[in-house]
Amino acid sequence: MAPSAASGVSSLPSGFAVFTTFPDLLFIFEFVFGGLVWILISSSHVPIPLIQGWVMFASVFCFVATTILAFLYIIGAHGNRTSWITLDAAYHSVAALFYFGASVLEALATIQLQEGFYYKFYHENISAVVFSYVATLLYVVHAMFSLIRWKSS
Repeated sequence: MAPSAASGVSSLPSGFAVFTTFPDLLFIFEFVFGGLVWILISSSHVPIPLIQGWVMFASVFCFVATTILAFLYIIGAHGNRTSWITLDAAYHSVAALFYFGASVLEALATIQLQEGFYYKFYHENISAVVFSYVATLLYVVHAMFSLIRWKSS
């Protein structure tokens, strides 16, 4: 067993080094694309309110949680404990699952909008779907690399 794993200490970045290490660099892109999804969904016209509600919940929850987690990494709250690697991997796995569900539901709603709605609203929803899938991909990649980091700790 490696010395860092035996003592429960890992080498997690803190300060602005968070934005220079992979996969933690993805926090920036998760923040940007999550914000875009949030803005586009809140201004879009979805015929089924339940779908819009779930997509809004997923995007707002992930946006706020990613912001808090990134802030905690920046201030060094993790103290290089390996339990934070587990938290990071678990959070990004759940966020990827939330965003995947939201992306599929938003794509379904957008397909239903194809006929009978204004061109502008349809394109707005297409943009929301695309950004939602990009956010899903970012969370999946971050989760996979966090799991790799967790396995090697």
